[in-house]
Amino acid sequence: MSFINFFRSTAPYIHAHRNKTVVVLITGEAIHHSNALNNIPDLALMNSLGIRLVVAFGSEDGTHSAHEATLAPLNKQAMLHLLQNQGAIRSELEASFSMGLINSPMHNSSIRCVSGNFVLAKPLGVIEGIDMEYHGRVRRIDSLGISQSLDQRSVVLLPPSGYSTTGETFNLSAHEVAVSVASALQADKMLILSNSDFLSYSKDLRELSLSQSQEYLKSFDEQSREFKDLQSAITATQQGVNRTHIIPIDTDGSILTELFTRDGAGLMIASDAYDSVRPATIEDVGGILQLLEPLEAKGVLVKRSRELLEQEINQFVVNERDGMIVGCAALYPYSDNAAELGCVAVHPDYRHSNRGDALLKAIIKTAKSANFQQLFVLTTQTAHWFIERGFEAASVSSLPDQKQKLYNFQRNSKVFRLNLG
Repeated sequence: MSFINFFRSTAPYIHAHRNKTVVVLITGEAIHHSNALNNIPDLALMNSLGIRLVVAFGSEDGTHSAHEATLAPLNKQAMLHLLQNQGAIRSELEASFSMGLINSPMHNSSIRCVSGNFVLAKPLGVIEGIDMEYHGRVRRIDSLGISQSLDQRSVVLLPPSGYSTTGETFNLSAHEVAVSVASALQADKMLILSNSDFLSYSKDLRELSLSQSQEYLKSFDEQSREFKDLQSAITATQQGVNRTHIIPIDTDGSILTELFTRDGAGLMIASDAYDSVRPATIEDVGGILQLLEPLEAKGVLVKRSRELLEQEINQFVVNERDGMIVGCAALYPYSDNAAELGCVAVHPDYRHSNRGDALLKAIIKTAKSANFQQLFVLTTQTAHWFIERGFEAASVSSLPDQKQKLYNFQRNSKVFRLNLG
């Protein structure tokens, strides 16, 4: 893809994310990764594009594990050490956001960072007879104060600590801080920059629904970072965040790839249907035409005008992926017991991801619900695809009478049929 085409392809995402609130968590394990600070220019770019940005960060490994029962008490001296560590990390982040060298991506960015007592905390208390001392939990988020800072185009930095009404400081889980802030702000997205390697479990793992992610969570040990990250993503989604992304910290540009390309670079948990097969609507006509026109130009499909497509739109199902129509198919009734499968098309970038099968499954389901006993298809170049899915070769004379009259002998399409009974 040329630079011009690539840059144009990002436009829908730039428009979609402008003025949206995004909470970014850099986990305690990830904050010390050599690539952690390399993400700051990308976060600054997001701010420049009008994204309202909150960055929560962890500090040291093991200070807040997945289960409170596994925590060791945190005394005052250890708490002071943690606060020094958090302060050092915050200063390093602020310095990175302040970079403005001419040869750097941050030139002319002018990013203002804000931090403060936005997180109200309470003590964790006594767990199984042991006083956890300076370990705490989030009590409340000053969402108004954070929103006012975001309105000023500041990046809000949140350490894994909070303050109580009695004037004490408590160590908090960075995951809990991020989830609580995302929930309180009703953020549009939460990003978790982590060392979690979900791709090692499945190379094709890119999106999960909420129910799928809850089932997938059972695959991990409760003390693993994968469990902690995925559990936080699930909780955020349950509390109203539409999409949560777990992004590898070690991949350069992974945040931009995840947010500004269709397939991303990490794992996304979505509360809505990010990638769905559904009945087509009149608004889908333009997207369907874009799919069909290249195939019509090659003679693979018979040309359809926009007017005809608008009239037939109720016969279509589409595969929509993040607002783009990437596949379509149509069902045309021809008799009481037979219907035609037509206009099967999948975008070239997605032809090896079983989308054709998903469209065929939807068409068969619709045909069966309408009590059709037979599905037939005419094709010139994709015979084997249909044979591999149970279709059998048939003659033109086996077609319904009305379809036989319309058969184009010049195209010489092959006929296949599938028994639905």
